[in-house]
Amino acid sequence: MPMTRRLVSRAVILATLALTAPLACAAGPAAAAAPAAAAPILDRISATAMRGNLAFLASDALEGRGTPSRGLDIAAEFIASQFRAAGLEPLGDEPYFQTADWNKINPRRDKNAAPAAPAKVRNVVGILRGSDPVLKDTYILVTAHYDHVGMKPGEGDGIFNGANDDGSGTVSVIELAKAFAANKERPKRSIVFMTVFGEEHGLVGSRYYGANPLVPIEKTVAGINIEQVGRTDDSEGPQQRAFAVTGYDFSDVGEILKKAGDQTGIKVWKHPVNSDKYFAHSDNQALADQGIPAHTVSVAYAFPDYHGAGDHWDKIDYENMAAVDRTVALAIWNIANSSEAPKWSRSNPKAAKYLGVQEGRR
Repeated sequence: MPMTRRLVSRAVILATLALTAPLACAAGPAAAAAPAAAAPILDRISATAMRGNLAFLASDALEGRGTPSRGLDIAAEFIASQFRAAGLEPLGDEPYFQTADWNKINPRRDKNAAPAAPAKVRNVVGILRGSDPVLKDTYILVTAHYDHVGMKPGEGDGIFNGANDDGSGTVSVIELAKAFAANKERPKRSIVFMTVFGEEHGLVGSRYYGANPLVPIEKTVAGINIEQVGRTDDSEGPQQRAFAVTGYDFSDVGEILKKAGDQTGIKVWKHPVNSDKYFAHSDNQALADQGIPAHTVSVAYAFPDYHGAGDHWDKIDYENMAAVDRTVALAIWNIANSSEAPKWSRSNPKAAKYLGVQEGRR
């Protein structure tokens, strides 16, 4: 659904969404008007820009972005350049980088082996400071992992490009950062945009952040992680103008995302099996373990070429991805401007341990 990058009325945006939404009826009632202040942010999210960025990040030149690798280093530099161009303030021990030595944190390392030469790996992090005198010292994390599985000679062309997993989430974080940073009106809370390394090795980069946070964990009110939002050819059937949320009813975040979907004509739902099953299988888990209400949004949990050599950038549905990202943007805006922070559910036993950690910190 092409969106003009000129300022248009919210009514025109919603009319365009309705005309190009084959599954809009599945999303429930007719979309309600989103806050006028958020409309320019949604309008700036560009399918074309994400196509260009993903064509590079998932190109053969980056050799599948294994952790660690030359391709991963190139990807990190590219993401940092995008954060810099957007005007985000850098975080980290180096500008836009939180660095670690892979040989010390690799969970599969041989602890009895002689120390190897340092192998630098980096989370890429920037922040948009909030505008409210009090709420600016609270934070929302918007994350995705930018690594993939690298190269496997003898399997197809040997390069596992990882366009959907999770190049799609990476370019979405970049696009959201650009859209929020370009908006004249800043949200009240601060927003941290971060892409992490080593997810494919067991959430290593996000766990490293959890152990070494760059903003106070106890003041981080929510996390939205974006993974596999580009492919609509789910193994259970096409998933257009819809996305699922892991741990949907573990906290308020699921309902906040659903409300945003109702306003943008996107179905936001709880998969009866995978929403809970996959809560622990993406980087939101590392943040939830710190007590942060954090969830992952995904369009397809399983799709052709998952962890295969054929997960290429030209198989992505960019217009659908942009529509999903507009919904995520609206949810972020709503959290960032609400005086009430999301809460873990006291009635859901699956949320009890995360609630306990959160209350213990406070």
